Amino acid sequence: MMTARRDRFVHWQLGWMLATVLVLVVLDALSLELFFLCSLIGLLVVTELTTPVNVAPAWRARLPWLIAIGLIAFAVLVVRRVLHIVPSEVMPV
Repeated sequence: MMTARRDRFVHWQLGWMLATVLVLVVLDALSLELFFLCSLIGLLVVTELTTPVNVAPAWRARLPWLIAIGLIAFAVLVVRRVLHIVPSEVMPV
């Protein structure tokens, strides 16, 4: 059974992701990479805004792992994009 705080966290995150999709569609810039990046930013913002002051519920202990996985995936996307942009003459083989 979901607690009220966890339920609120999930609703805020889903709302952020839905708003991201709508904005990217309106701007005609919808891509998986941009959606992932905006969703990761949303996860960080929602996590920070819903952090309890006194007591940390047990379910929040898993959020740093999810954030770490998201940041690693973001680093992979950045490296792929840099390798795509950099000319092949610059990269040693």
